[in-house]
Amino acid sequence: MISIFIDNAIKAACPQLTLGLISCKVHNTSMNESLWDAFLAAQQSLQSRYSLEQIKQMAAIEATRNVYKRLGKDPNRYRPSAEALCRRIIRHLPIYQINTLVDLINLVSIQTGFSIGGFDADKIKGDLLLTVGTAEDSFEGIGRGLLNIEGLPVYKDAMGGIGTPTSDHERTKITLDTSHLLMIINGYSGNEGIQEALTLTVHLLHQYALAEEIVINTITNAPI
Repeated sequence: MISIFIDNAIKAACPQLTLGLISCKVHNTSMNESLWDAFLAAQQSLQSRYSLEQIKQMAAIEATRNVYKRLGKDPNRYRPSAEALCRRIIRHLPIYQINTLVDLINLVSIQTGFSIGGFDADKIKGDLLLTVGTAEDSFEGIGRGLLNIEGLPVYKDAMGGIGTPTSDHERTKITLDTSHLLMIINGYSGNEGIQEALTLTVHLLHQYALAEEIVINTITNAPI
């Protein structure tokens, strides 16, 4: 598995940070109808349990928002991906079906509140450092164009940023050709719920993406 290191600025902003990591071989498809049915059921459940205002009070989402604030980023302008997705659902806005792996990650995200990085591991160059974005960083968010990641937590490989809790980068995004997946569950609220999220994700990967050679790990403020 790719090694991930955490720098001191992130440690200071979130000393309880816990990352849940999954690396595996997968078979991606354009759509899995059973998975999409499960996503629609989870969407209806979310709509029945939460109001728009309550979304940001979900433990994992609230913790991510608080880290943004500590790093100087406005979480209402640059919403964590889990919050943005849940808000769209509560507002009955359309959620786009992308492909099986992305749909699977979105399902886990709305069920847990964790913002999850999903990457084509074969496109990652070297190990990863979780650090804080700067004004000099150029970052092309998936479907968003250039994104100002100054003050956002960002995973960087040898070529630059690949993922933030708001958006992942076009360079390492999951496509139908992705056969080696790296998922990072960002537990800014600590380790609560991480194991459950990992268990759920592995189950879904087995069921819908024919996952093999699965490696699971957790990291809590690993040394640089």
